[in-house]
Amino acid sequence: MKRKRLDRDIGWGFQGFPYYQFRLKCEGFCGLCCLLDLKSGETQRWSFEKAGDSPVAGAGMKWLQLLPDGKNRLITAMFLPSGSLSVCYIDVIERVEFDPDGVAAYVDKYLDVVFTPQGDCGLLDRNELDEALALRDITKGQYDSAIAEAESIVSELCEDIPKTTKHLESVFRAALERINLGEKPIMTKYQKELIERGL
Repeated sequence: MKRKRLDRDIGWGFQGFPYYQFRLKCEGFCGLCCLLDLKSGETQRWSFEKAGDSPVAGAGMKWLQLLPDGKNRLITAMFLPSGSLSVCYIDVIERVEFDPDGVAAYVDKYLDVVFTPQGDCGLLDRNELDEALALRDITKGQYDSAIAEAESIVSELCEDIPKTTKHLESVFRAALERINLGEKPIMTKYQKELIERGL
């Protein structure tokens, strides 16, 4: 299982962008809330049957990342500059950890669910989960719990996508309000390294 930081310091090239992380309790959500404010970068798109080519990263977009209490999932809601949801990607996770700089990290459990407001919905990377079990990288118990969590995600979030979209946009507004009231971004290890190097 891979370990990934929520400031997305590798893979997406997000280093240096403001990264917020705080506990959030609002209507319908209680847990850890993280927000990446993408100030620049070329637009990256994923293609879907119903939504077509949908932006997932790029200048002006924001990633709302939610770790709800009592769940083994990371919800990443990718918002357009207009504030509307573009794509939602949910990782099934094993656990959450915290690095010395305070940034949360998660241990990815292979399975993912993705949906769009237009009604696309898919379960991804089942083959990776099956392979991990065959190679004994995970136990049968971990395998079964990943399947159960993925089924729970589809049931809870994808059976009424318009309702889920509305809910995520509400949580997004609550997170932005918290930031507007003075929540400060976390200084990540990458940003500290840039400062130390005088860049």
